[in-house]
Amino acid sequence: MSAEGTAFADRYGPWAIIAGASDGVGSAFAHAMAERGLNVVLLARRQALLDEVAEAIRHKTGVETRTAAVDLSLPDAMAKIASATDGLDVGMVIYCAGADPLYEPFLDHPVDIPVAMIQRNCVVPMRMFHHFAQPMVERGRGGLMLLSSGAGLRGGANMVGYAATKAFDIVMAESLWAELESRGVDVLSLVLGGTDTPSLRRVLARHGQIAGEDDPVPIPGIATPEQVVQEGLANLTNGPTWLVSEEQREHARQLGTMTRSEAVRAMQERAAALMATAHNPEASS
Repeated sequence: MSAEGTAFADRYGPWAIIAGASDGVGSAFAHAMAERGLNVVLLARRQALLDEVAEAIRHKTGVETRTAAVDLSLPDAMAKIASATDGLDVGMVIYCAGADPLYEPFLDHPVDIPVAMIQRNCVVPMRMFHHFAQPMVERGRGGLMLLSSGAGLRGGANMVGYAATKAFDIVMAESLWAELESRGVDVLSLVLGGTDTPSLRRVLARHGQIAGEDDPVPIPGIATPEQVVQEGLANLTNGPTWLVSEEQREHARQLGTMTRSEAVRAMQERAAALMATAHNPEASS
């Protein structure tokens, strides 16, 4: 292992927990942690996919892996996570779960759906960070990363629950950074824009914008999971917040010059443009 990898493992090891590790950005972060010498605990709902990720990581890196099939939207999620990690020296927690499976109007579905999203996107990461940060503070080292979304920068149609939870995530991580920065624990709110993940592809397929999750046609103008990981790790010590991609950072600067109502309309136009681009790649040119 390189000197850089050894230093990373010394600061954030020996164990990392990745929530939402079965595919997309979560899987990419799990591989990145293992490549830097950390053992990994992989959390998600689908055990079969977790097992595939864990096997690939063991084969490639030789680190220890654990998996736990946990539905993060249920009230018993934290109890299961605590049981699965009991006795482990956890130096890094990366919370990647939290995509919106619908992107549809608030009143079109039962309120239980956004309420479950609050449990998954707000309650569970808060419980996890409270549980795992205390030992990090006592050791004087560690890291917490919470993936949020540009949807949390302002409100927008078709994402009432989702945008609200992502705004919560940004502010929670920033507040934790303010408390823990001086105590040796790095905290980063990593704000994603459009990212080519299975979750986004399922939404686009649901709305008829692509043929299906496995549609081989690239979605232009959006980040890859590998780009998200690269920017997240490069800016882990540059908290409290980092927006992935220069396009996303420029969009945030523009929002800051607008009134709230103007910004909400701009958010809606941006989301509509993503959907149109997925359906018609020439729209981005």
